[in-house]
Amino acid sequence: MNEDYKLMLKAYQQAGGKDIFNDSNVANLVIHKNKVLGKHLVQGLIINTKETDNGVDIDMTVKEDTVIDYPVHLCFGILPKEGKQEIKINVLIKKGAKIKLLAHCVFPNAIKVQHIMDANYILEENASLQYDEVHYHGTTGGIEVIPHAKIKIGKGSRFLTSFLLMKGRVGKLDFDYQAEVDENGILEMMTNVYGYEDDLIKVSEGAKLFGDGAKGLIKSRIAVRDNAKTEVISEMEASAPHTRGHVDCIEIIQGKAEAKAIPIVNVLNEKAQVTHEASVGRVNQKELETLMSRGLKENEAIDIIVRGMLN
Repeated sequence: MNEDYKLMLKAYQQAGGKDIFNDSNVANLVIHKNKVLGKHLVQGLIINTKETDNGVDIDMTVKEDTVIDYPVHLCFGILPKEGKQEIKINVLIKKGAKIKLLAHCVFPNAIKVQHIMDANYILEENASLQYDEVHYHGTTGGIEVIPHAKIKIGKGSRFLTSFLLMKGRVGKLDFDYQAEVDENGILEMMTNVYGYEDDLIKVSEGAKLFGDGAKGLIKSRIAVRDNAKTEVISEMEASAPHTRGHVDCIEIIQGKAEAKAIPIVNVLNEKAQVTHEASVGRVNQKELETLMSRGLKENEAIDIIVRGMLN
């Protein structure tokens, strides 16, 4: 086991990852900068990788009717203070297959780091994919993260995804996920981010419900304080009968922070229904006073309330 691999696993655990790398039942992939440090597969799962100048290209396929029993753990990151990582990942979930992916992206020492994730997800008929992504960025804010994804959800398929960035500084975040949902398909998209100091957060989420009976939920929880800024654009389009969608965005601001929420609803069929809810405001004053009465300082109390909401 080389030193970079050991340090990546340590950072992975700092981000909340569990020690699963010695379990033969659990598939995993570990990438540092543009090097694949470790890979373990299970039956029915195919992962091909190609190292490039600045990152790694990944092709992942889950074979037809395969059910992967344990979450597949992915670890991406850069350990030095400076560097660039480009991850291009194509994921194909074949007909009737089911899988959960848990990705930890770790940049504990970032001073001048850029991480780019360009993803394409394709779910064939009656397939299921849950993709959860957790970030850990260190405390300096010297990082730019650009996760972009295109998602195609086939008939009767289900795609659940969450993006969590609550440990360390955000730096600059440019998040853009766009999904298309076919007949009786289901999309659930959740984004949770906590920014402070001069962090910049931009979130763009979109879903097109074009198949009869398709359903979609886009849910965002963003908190900013100090001089941080955030803008969330959430768009849901329903063009087929019996489609149902909901956009839900809550943003909390403190200090001189700025927050903007832009929900967009576009209904193109009289038998479709899409609703939205958006709010921007401070933390609940009564909750804040209750915690402070128990001996917490204001910043400590605000932090507990915000993290509770984001969790």
